[in-house]
Amino acid sequence: MSAKAKNKITTASSAHGGERSFIQENQKSLGFIAGGIVVLVLLYIGYQNFYLAPRAEKASNEIFKAEAYAQIDSLQKLAISGDGSYPGFEQIAKEYSNTPSANIANAYLGGLYLRQGSYQEAVDALEKYTSTGSPILDPLVIGLLGDAYSELEDYKKAAEQYKKAAELKSNDFTSPLFLKKLGLVNEAQNDFKGALEAYKKIKNEYPRSYEASVADAYIARAEAQL
Repeated sequence: MSAKAKNKITTASSAHGGERSFIQENQKSLGFIAGGIVVLVLLYIGYQNFYLAPRAEKASNEIFKAEAYAQIDSLQKLAISGDGSYPGFEQIAKEYSNTPSANIANAYLGGLYLRQGSYQEAVDALEKYTSTGSPILDPLVIGLLGDAYSELEDYKKAAEQYKKAAELKSNDFTSPLFLKKLGLVNEAQNDFKGALEAYKKIKNEYPRSYEASVADAYIARAEAQL
């Protein structure tokens, strides 16, 4: 990431001079997203097992090993590529396209590629994901796509994804999380008015969220630039 971008996307303590990359700024949030995807995917696959056609059922029976690997940092390459006995998410997404398991595999792949720093690969995988109707999983995947675009320094697309994620299935969990990230990428584009609107929306509409508890620092920073 360029030095200019780093000066725009900072941690909550940046008012005191600290500067970090976007991933560092949101490391806790991203970890929470990854954990959320793991839990939600497992629940979703368990539900889908009762409604799958034979081909899709085979895919769901094979994905469990990759899911287990995905939860262990040192084994995430096996989650992506497989272990020789069980396929990884890449193979499941390719061989079982148009099944629920392939769709979920793309969500996993996007999150894992993002954590590895393979941002374009993350975009490619996440853009293949289609809505499941989940009020939590769908916004999380859209938000992960925003993270990938942000790391590619395509802040316009990142902002579009964060806005979409924040507005989809409005709730106190995903909406304030992605409004905060929308504010950060708006700052990266010198759109301090847009950033201020995002931060104020967190405080006014999601006052019980963690993001609301730290919103004042972001609001003050954006106001100082107007």
